[in-house]
Amino acid sequence: MSTRIILITGASGGIGSALARAYARPGVTLLLWGRDAARLDETAAACRTKGAVCQTESFDLRDADGLTRRLAAADAATPIDTAIFNAGLGGTAPEGAAAETPEASLAVAEVNFVAPVIGANAIAGAMAGRGRGQIVLIGSIAESFPLPMAPTYAATKAGLRMFAEALGMRLARHGVDVTLVSPGFIDTAMSRQVTEPKPFLMSADRAAAIIMRGIEAHARTIVLPWQFAVIRALTNLLPRAVLRAVLSRA
Repeated sequence: MSTRIILITGASGGIGSALARAYARPGVTLLLWGRDAARLDETAAACRTKGAVCQTESFDLRDADGLTRRLAAADAATPIDTAIFNAGLGGTAPEGAAAETPEASLAVAEVNFVAPVIGANAIAGAMAGRGRGQIVLIGSIAESFPLPMAPTYAATKAGLRMFAEALGMRLARHGVDVTLVSPGFIDTAMSRQVTEPKPFLMSADRAAAIIMRGIEAHARTIVLPWQFAVIRALTNLLPRAVLRAVLSRA
């Protein structure tokens, strides 16, 4: 029986950990990467009880050179079939401040945009050479809205959406799929820091099941919960000035 190799970044908690558990079964090897070694080990232990082989690596994805070296080494050892770049940082501008701090903006930009872009480009060549593979980028429905309370976060997710579409067009001729996942509010540690209302809140396990089905169907985009796809479509019909006015009052 052939073994499927799945890489998941940000696997120490939230959607990443839930995806690892969803994919865990005999015949699957999970490469679980994240910053929190203890929580990675917990995720790996849960996945091993379901029959999966797990390998963990704890490091900061903002180390771009380290990320590319690890990807090259992992793929050389066991060619990666599916690379899920899930790690992300949230964050809103401090209340009463004119803008976010440069330090916070840099961290969000590096984790949410720079790391997945570098990672996807690093693995794309190897997958294209084999004529198969799938790259999954976990974005956010925030990609579609100019959020004044989280400008950097919204911008990184908007950039990731454009990158996913462009990379998908480029890699299609090589047999490599690119999937963008745009979640709304998922019950994770990140969303629990949000004090604003969280409509259609969904558990991480439920989200992982939906995401996995979309990945297995080689969907180009996955929006969840489905209500946000409807909201986005309706919002796109509004004049931009109206959307800006509504969000400015939020």
